[in-house]
Amino acid sequence: MSTTPPAPADVPRFTGLTSAEVGERMAAGRSNATPRPGGRTNWDIVRSNVFTYFNLILGALFVVMLVFGSWKDALFGWIIFINAGIGIVQEMRAKIALDRLSVLTAPAAKVIRDGEDRHVPIADVVLDDVLRLSAGDQIVADGETLESQSLEVDESLLTGESVPVVKEPGDRLLSGSFVVAGSGVFRATAVGLDAYAQRLTGEGKRYVRLHSDLVAGINNILRVIGVGILPVGGLLVWAQFRMGTTIEHGVTNTVAALVAMVPQGLVLLTSIAFAVSAITLARRKVLTRELPAVEGLARVDVLCIDKTGTITEPHPAFERFEGPASSVEPGYDALALEVLGFMAATASGRNSTLDAIGAALPAPQDWAAEDSVPFSSARKWSATRIAGRGSWVLGAPEIVASDGAAGGTADRAKNATTTRARASELADEGLRVLLLSHTDAPLAGEVLPEDLEPVGLVILSERVRADAAQTLAYFKAQGVEIKVISGDNPATVATIAAKAGVPGADKAFDARFLPEGEELAALMQTTTVFGRVNPDQKYAMVEALQSHGHTVAMTGDGVNDVLALKKADMGIAMGTGTAAAQAVSQLVLVDSRFSTLPGVVAEGRRVTANIERVANLFTTKSVWAAALAIAVAVIGTSYPILPRHLTLIDSLTIGVPGFFLALAPNPRRFIPGFVFRVARFVLPTGLLAAITMLLSYLLIRKAGASVDEAQAMSAVVFAVIGLRVIAAIEKPVRGWRLALIAAMGAIFALAFVVPPTRDFFALLFPGWAAIGATAGACVFAWFFVGLGWRIGRRLPFWREAAARVEHAHS
Repeated sequence: MSTTPPAPADVPRFTGLTSAEVGERMAAGRSNATPRPGGRTNWDIVRSNVFTYFNLILGALFVVMLVFGSWKDALFGWIIFINAGIGIVQEMRAKIALDRLSVLTAPAAKVIRDGEDRHVPIADVVLDDVLRLSAGDQIVADGETLESQSLEVDESLLTGESVPVVKEPGDRLLSGSFVVAGSGVFRATAVGLDAYAQRLTGEGKRYVRLHSDLVAGINNILRVIGVGILPVGGLLVWAQFRMGTTIEHGVTNTVAALVAMVPQGLVLLTSIAFAVSAITLARRKVLTRELPAVEGLARVDVLCIDKTGTITEPHPAFERFEGPASSVEPGYDALALEVLGFMAATASGRNSTLDAIGAALPAPQDWAAEDSVPFSSARKWSATRIAGRGSWVLGAPEIVASDGAAGGTADRAKNATTTRARASELADEGLRVLLLSHTDAPLAGEVLPEDLEPVGLVILSERVRADAAQTLAYFKAQGVEIKVISGDNPATVATIAAKAGVPGADKAFDARFLPEGEELAALMQTTTVFGRVNPDQKYAMVEALQSHGHTVAMTGDGVNDVLALKKADMGIAMGTGTAAAQAVSQLVLVDSRFSTLPGVVAEGRRVTANIERVANLFTTKSVWAAALAIAVAVIGTSYPILPRHLTLIDSLTIGVPGFFLALAPNPRRFIPGFVFRVARFVLPTGLLAAITMLLSYLLIRKAGASVDEAQAMSAVVFAVIGLRVIAAIEKPVRGWRLALIAAMGAIFALAFVVPPTRDFFALLFPGWAAIGATAGACVFAWFFVGLGWRIGRRLPFWREAAARVEHAHS
């Protein structure tokens, strides 16, 4: 447990709780311990992998098969336990990796205990603790304000009110809100589950659950299959009674048909793909709040970034003070440098600019501050009144030296104009420029004091990150638009953006003149670089982009980014950013490296493309199984294969290949219309496969094979169909894909040759006539099933639907 330096002498001292009092409250459970945002408990993971609708169906069929049929045909039941076990292990691994990584980004609370300032984990805050607050801090417990130094709190995440609230001693503070300006001290009056933020539901939570197109699409597919299983099962039972079959034969036929309809591993492989991606990203120092979050960035087509910390290094450097900017008294340069050092040392809210000034300029020890106004990204300035030395304002030149702020004399107006012109010249060189101004008038809260006199320009330099140009070029090549949204001078932002290779950086827009409504939406389509943007405008910009159908990602690290991060489809916070920014983001770049994002995008695209391939594989079988079951029930014949055949062939043509396909490299860009494309493939392919299966079975029976022999040969046709589906999905078939298909075929052939497996799986050889019929059926199946994709693409209905999808996302 670390301690911070004691408060200055002019700040009231608080003793806080004693260590013994803290221990008593921890023992009584009156602490701030709550579940990690977006995290899943161990029970959640077990429940989601075990207690599913399809596991219920398979479990019931498993019991029925054990009671009325052969235990050899009940092998599919063990798949329930294997799938659940693999899913639980993989998600547990992901949870452990994410929990470990989240420790690195977990913000600490600044508490006062035993009369000393300490940093403790948020979960260790207890009831009646006394805590300090500064700009960028998220309020971690409900409380009562004890001290306020221009403390301004944004409660928009809780109340929807975007205007910051000034807090005075005695005012109530709500957990989940955050400090936008000033500093203060408060006492915790409600912690943990009793705190306001924890008692909210829905949008009042600390984060918004990310929508996943893949998860939603797969759920829709499973819903259709789940609804179809019951009537098909009823039809099969009726057909068995009509045919007068034995109970064992009827149960075997019905179970085989229904088991074939269940996409047993689809949800499992989807979960594994997300979990493995989360583990991969954790190794790259990227924290995902929930497993499907990796998909979100793959769908993004607009990325909004800040200049500082993204394109440039996060910490600017103090270059020089250029003054006097006007005809002021001699000696102002030396005085101004002392003032700057004092303002940086005594500011109630820290930021990278003040840190750079403070690191370069020492603060006088015998000065005293009489009043102050903390920096706000909305105001663009801060101020301090120093005893015996007047009021000093530091901020954006175009704000502090505006015509209204310069006062009434012609000289002051001229000086203000000259100052703004010089600041613009420096900004065009890519330098960050602030103006220091002086007045004898007292501070007037959030309004600039009167009669401001420009003293000099504070010049800071920023270095473009070495990897910024390469990272931005990657996004350009991937079709992702970049929007640079910064609070700095538009000319500075434009120059830095141009150095990094941002397209359209030559046309920077000053957000002080930002339009609203449809005009803003149109502007966002044509403009890339924006300067002097305040937090509300960032939110409006994201909203405007979304109104035109864009999927927007937003990077940020400061308290001024929180609203936009929450509004964006994908919020990405920097690990060095504020607690408030991290709390509302789906991804956290722990090492704050912008160059990490291309890897995240590639991982997301790999997952989305591969899960689509796996979905094609599983649902094709469900379609042909349902169609075949209906045909068998209508015709009144035995089901072409046994459940044990399904177990073997499912493993070789779907389970094992699906695992490789789900985790294989895949650079394909995200394309909207996941369910549409799956349906376009599986419906014609599945129907052709069902026709092939039924005709093959009847042909083999005609060739003189018994029912058992015909079912064994139909299993061969089934295997060929499964391998053909893989080949259709994995075009072109070469390299490891060809080796995978060949290996699965060889293992299946080996099952026929090895006596134990041949006997166990009832792989019986018929006469030569039936074997010849089987060979012909396999050749027919390979080419006939391969027509499914071509037929699906050429049907008028599919062409019209494809055009609608492309138009909706153009």
